[in-house]
Parts: sequence; C-alpha cells; structure tokens
Amino acid sequence: MKKIVVAYSGGLDTSVIVKWLKEKYDCEIIGFCADVGQAEELSGVEAKAINTGASKCYVEDLNEEFARDFIFPMMKANAIYENTYLLGTSIARPLIAKRLVEIARSEGAEAICHGATGKGNDQVRFELTAYALQPDIKVVAPWRVWEFKGRSDLIEYAKKHNIPITSTHAKPYSMDRNLLHISFEGGILEDPWKEAPEEVSVMTKPLSQTPDKPEYVEISFEKGIPSAVNGKKLSPANIMRKLNALAGNHGVGRIDIVENRYVGIKCRGVYETPGGTVIHIAHRAMESITLDREVMHLKDSWIPYYSKLVYNGFWFSPEREMLQAAIDKSQDFVTGDVRVKLFKGSCTVSGRRSDFSLYDADIATFDADTKYNHADAEGFIKLNALRLRVLARSKQKLGL
Repeated sequence: MKKIVVAYSGGLDTSVIVKWLKEKYDCEIIGFCADVGQAEELSGVEAKAINTGASKCYVEDLNEEFARDFIFPMMKANAIYENTYLLGTSIARPLIAKRLVEIARSEGAEAICHGATGKGNDQVRFELTAYALQPDIKVVAPWRVWEFKGRSDLIEYAKKHNIPITSTHAKPYSMDRNLLHISFEGGILEDPWKEAPEEVSVMTKPLSQTPDKPEYVEISFEKGIPSAVNGKKLSPANIMRKLNALAGNHGVGRIDIVENRYVGIKCRGVYETPGGTVIHIAHRAMESITLDREVMHLKDSWIPYYSKLVYNGFWFSPEREMLQAAIDKSQDFVTGDVRVKLFKGSCTVSGRRSDFSLYDADIATFDADTKYNHADAEGFIKLNALRLRVLARSKQKLGL
C-alpha cells in the first residue's frame, strides 16, 4: 500500500496509529477528522496529525449533514437500542466512514484505517459502511494486528515518541463526543457496581447543580423533523445545539447502562444525550395525536429491528433503506408543536397540538356527545368475543 487514509480524532488511539502506520508500512498517511460536534476538541488537530507523521489532514465540518441526513431520519424511527440507548455513537459512524471512503477515492488511496478496537462495535460500523460504498477497499485495523495489548501500552508508546495526549493511567476513559451525545467507557466504569464519578459529566449538569425551577420548551415538527425551538426556526445542527444546552442545563439525557455489543460482549457505558432525549420524547408525543392507530403499532414494531440495524452498522443496508422509506411515509401528517417540561433530569410532555390531529375532544369526552353511540360497543364486543366463546365451549367439553 502506498497511501492510507486514517479516521483521525487526535485522541490517544488515533494519535498512536498515525505514528505506528508510518513505521509499519512506510507509506503516505493522510488524516481525516470529521467535525460532527466535538467543538473545542478539534483545536490543533490538523497540526497534531502532521507532526506525528501524516502528510496532510482533512478537517471537515459535517454537522449539518450529520443532523439532517442521519440524526433526524433515525429520530423519525424512534430508534432506541435495548430500550435505553439513543444510538449517539452508532449513527455518527456511517457518516464518518462514508466521507473516509470518498477521500480515499479522491486521493487515490488503496486503503482506509480506523482506530476501533477488536472488541467493539465501531470496527463493524466503519467496515460495513466502507464495503457497502466501495467493495474493493482495503481496511487496516491496527487494534486487530499490532503489538499493544491495551490503552496503558498506548500511553507508554505516546510518551516514548513525545505524542501529546490527554489520557492517563489514572483516568483512561474512552470518550466519544458528537452533536447527539457523549459516551464514556473504560477505567472505573468497567466495574458495573461502581457509581460513575461526577467528572464523567460534560453535556449534562449533575442533578445537584441543576435549577430548582422547571423550564418549558416548545419543539415544532414538520413531517416528523424538528424545525423550530420556542418558535424560532433553526438549522438541523443548531436545533441540536439549542436543545443540548437547554436540556443539559437540567440534567436531562444521562444514562448508565450495560449493553450488548454486536460481537457478543456486554459493556458498561455512561452516555449523555440531552437534546436527543427531548426530541425522542417530543416526537413520540407528536405522533400520538397525528398517527393512525394501526400505522403507529406497525411502526413501533419495527423499532427494535431498525435500532439493531443502526447499532450493528447496517445504515447503508437495503433493509434499513426499505424501512426508512416506510417510516418517512408515516410522517406525512406528523406536523405541529410539542411542549415539554425540563426539571431535575426529567423531560415530560405538557402539551401537544397539530392541524392534523386525529384527537377529537368531542368524541373522547366523558360528557354527553352526539358523535359516539355507546350502544354500538355491545355488538363490537360480541363480535370480538365470538372466537373466545366458541373456544370456551371446547374447553368445557374437555373439563378444562
């Protein structure tokens, strides 16, 4: 291989990888750092990549594309893995890998490289995306072939080669931040009995520091897509930023879970997803008054499968795209406003309205009305009970 494009973040793993690749393959190394919401973490990343052996490093702002084409379509599906995880890391990987392949193609590089470990999910997500978009691409995955056994070895290697890092032996957390969330794994978190320290809190305030008064926030939707916050139209990325700030201030969106990785390992992680949590809750509330009952029930039955596809790296699979087409169709009337209350780590719905609402107060009322005939329920119940009554007679004959 003469040229390799590396998914570069400037963190411990990828900082070591650039140097290691240069020594191992003696080829040109090109870095690619995707700005998907890391903010201040990208300061000096281009110079750092070049100083450790890269010939150049692309640093690209993908925030709007990330929110518009990845986060929001996934939110329309109400995707949530194992009923807890809003897929913050998972959904960023196909975008990063997509751009990685595009840069490799434009640079004439034979291979791409990622810093995902051989135990995790990201190796699958990066590589499935790469092969789906360019089937003959070569993939270098250092964690599966190099001599280092763990992050402690990487820290020592970085010190030896004067590579600046922020990880230490005392706090070797693996952190991944983007516009949707931040994740913490490793270190003290590897013991699921130990409580996560307060320092593992970046996007959300600890509850002890949150305001003592609730805050109401209004989110507007257009065909299932968030379009405004408190009546102000914002771009997709700015909607995420605004809701992250509002919800994070109230400690909303922090979870501590043990999840099942695709490779079969259980892993404990602490995740913060403030804005995403608000959108998830508000979107479900918007659907509750605008979706037909059977459409909602059918769509809800897809949530575990769709979420597993995203988690396992099958964003560019035909089955995910097929499901997405049906989900997009279901959102034709999911337009309106939802008001939520943020307080001490909770996000609760306090109002919802839509010009396409299927909720009819004149029918739902407990007071007298002229639209619903209570007597109609008797025949409805008897028809639904018919098969149960026939079966009951058979049971009686058998003495059951």
